Formats: sequence, C-alpha cells, structure tokens
Amino acid sequence: MKIVGLITEYNPFHNGHLYHIEKAKEITKADAVIVVMSGNYVQRGAPAIMPKHLRAEVALEAGVDIVLELPVCYATGSAEYFAAGAISLFEQLGCVDSICFGSECGDYGLLERIAHIVADEPEEYKFSLQEALRKGISFPRARQMALKNYLRDDSLDVVLEQPNNILGIEYIKALYKSHSSIRSYTIKRMVSGYHDEHLTGTYSSASAIRKLLDYASHSVHLEGDGMFDEPALSEVLTRLEDQVPPSCIRMLEEMHRSRYPIYANDFSLLLKYKLLTESRDSLVKYKDITDDLANRIMNHANDFITFDQFCDLLKTRDMTYTRISRSLFHILLNITNEDMIRYQEKGYCQYAHILGFRKDAGKLLSHLKKNSQVPLITKLTQIENLNDTGLAMLEKDIFASNLYESIITNKFKMPFVNEYQQQIVRI
Repeated sequence: MKIVGLITEYNPFHNGHLYHIEKAKEITKADAVIVVMSGNYVQRGAPAIMPKHLRAEVALEAGVDIVLELPVCYATGSAEYFAAGAISLFEQLGCVDSICFGSECGDYGLLERIAHIVADEPEEYKFSLQEALRKGISFPRARQMALKNYLRDDSLDVVLEQPNNILGIEYIKALYKSHSSIRSYTIKRMVSGYHDEHLTGTYSSASAIRKLLDYASHSVHLEGDGMFDEPALSEVLTRLEDQVPPSCIRMLEEMHRSRYPIYANDFSLLLKYKLLTESRDSLVKYKDITDDLANRIMNHANDFITFDQFCDLLKTRDMTYTRISRSLFHILLNITNEDMIRYQEKGYCQYAHILGFRKDAGKLLSHLKKNSQVPLITKLTQIENLNDTGLAMLEKDIFASNLYESIITNKFKMPFVNEYQQQIVRI
C-alpha cells in the first residue's frame, strides 16, 4: 500500500485543498492519503476559524482517508517547529512513502538546494548569518540575506518571503536532517497567494474566504431586537459556491453561529487575565518570548484592549504581527521553552491522535497499527502506552481544545463539549 502524507490546516477547506489532494495522489500514485492537520489553533498564531472536527469532516468527504491532529505545540510553532513536528509524526507512523506540499514557486530543486544549505550551514553562509544577527536583524531576515549572499542570487527575495515556500524548505530540511526515506514532492500553488484577501477565479486563498465569512458575522446584526439578518450569510455562501466544495458550503451554513466563526479577539479577556498573572521574569519561560518582547508586553499591559489591538501595538520592524500573535498564544496555552526542548529530545511527536477516518479505511488503519512506532489514539482515555513526555504533550492538547470549546460556549451559548466527549469523525 502506497501512502502519501499531506500537512494541512484547512482553515477553512477550499478548492485549492481539493486540488492538492487529487494532484498529490496523481503524482505519487498513492493508494491512500493521510493528513496531519493543525487542531484548533494554526501556525500564523491564531485560533482556527472553526473546530478541528468540522474541518476534519470536510477533508474526509473530499477524499482524505485519515486525519491526524498535529499537537498544539507544533501547530502554533514557527515554520521550523511546525514542519519538524509534522514530519516526525509521518516518520513515526512507519508506513508513509511520500509527502506532497504546495509552494508558490513550484521549483522543488531550488527549495531542496536552500533546505540543504540551511541544514548543513556551510561556513560562508554561517558567517553571513551571524554577521546579520549581530547587527540586530531578525532571524528570518538574516537568514534570507545570508542565503542571497551564499547563492549570489538577489532574486531569492521573492521565493524566501512566500509562506508556502518557507514551509516547503522546512519540510525538506526536516526530512534531510532525519535521513528519512520519505520522498517529497511539491505542486505549484493555484492562482491566489496565501495572503490574498479577495476572491480570485475558483482558487481563492483561505485568507480571502475567512475575510468574507467575517463580513457575514460582523456586519449583519440588527440593533435592538437581537435578531440576525440571515440573508447576508446566504449572499456570502452564494459567492463561495465556486470556491469551496458543496460539503463545505453545507457545513458553513449549518454551523454558522453555533460552532464558528472563532477569532483571536474572542480570547482577549482570557489573555488579559493571563498577562495580569505574569511578570517580566515569568514571561521569558514561554516559547518565542524574548527579553525585549517581555519588556514591551509589561510596559504596554495597561494599554491592552483586544488581542488584535495588542499585537498591533507590540509589533516592530523586526517582529511581525504573526510572530507576536504566536507568542501570545504560547503564553495563553502555557507552551514553554522547557516543554519544547523536552519534546525535541524525546523525538518530537509522542502519539498519533486520530480525529477522523473514512469507514472504508479499515485496511489502512490496520496497516498503521502494525507499523506505527508511537501509540495511535482514537479515545483520549487510551493513554496506557504513553510515556511521561507523551502524557504532558497530550495534556497541553486537551487544555488547548477545552479553552477553544469554552470560547464557543460563551460566544454562541452552546453546551460545553469536553475534549474527552468529542466523537471521532467517521465518513
């Protein structure tokens, strides 16, 4: 059985994702598709717009065979940690033959060359990198400059500034450093850029779709009577009919204002409370919190209004909004430097949490159970095979999911569903 792995967020699922699934199966000649998907929080430092189980359901309906959850410590990590966590999970399944990722450039050879340089760090490259860092330049920018100098290619700016190219480089690097037998392929991203905020053709970005859904959620409340103008949602969904599969349209309609949308600002008061319990010294224990950022957080604590506003207030030329947001979620979710070092020393992912599978994937599930080097979890009570590090990692995932569910409960007045009560998705 040939298996291709995809690393995804589906935030939300759209036609570009469907193309990715179909093209990956075509070019790898795979019999099955396993997806590692971010849970309720995503790599850009934000909550997913809708819960992980809903996104997993749409993916399964689109042809994915099994959806696994990427632990929250990696799902909210930098590109390097996000990639390392996902690749380690595929490695430890013991049966994934290939991965296929989207990229803006579609040039696998170029991405591979860059990945090997940043992994091996030749002396000339390393010297340029350290020189830039000594000047106070941020690491992403310093690495970009060092690569341009080493390869004598100024045109790399475009490649190295595009998010899917950056992730692709990290996937290849993680495979290379682990001496993996998993083959990797890339397909060129269809039409829209990752950050495009306007619908384009039939392959618009998730950012554009989220912006449109945000319009439906925030511009339609009728003052005074507590009612909502539902035709506004219908108008949005009509515009999205060419952008997302029918199953996703159905879910967007059925679950609107009962399970989604969720935004960073919904966590504002929780973050404010958490920051009130912290000090400069305690903040630096969290992943991605530098001394400088800790100082700025404390100095501006009294200016906190909302999550988004605080990120805008804290960002600088060398520290982007996304980096700030990611760091704040690390504080909120109690993800520390000590945690990440411990996980890395123990081999990154400690288990494979199955969010959902197709009912005809019995043979694939048996194949996973036979080959996996980490415990497969379908019920969160199945922890007898987890080591202490695995238990600690799982506790973080459960806490993060319950916090997200609490936002749903408060925002939409829906019953709270504890993570232990969530049902695995079967299609």
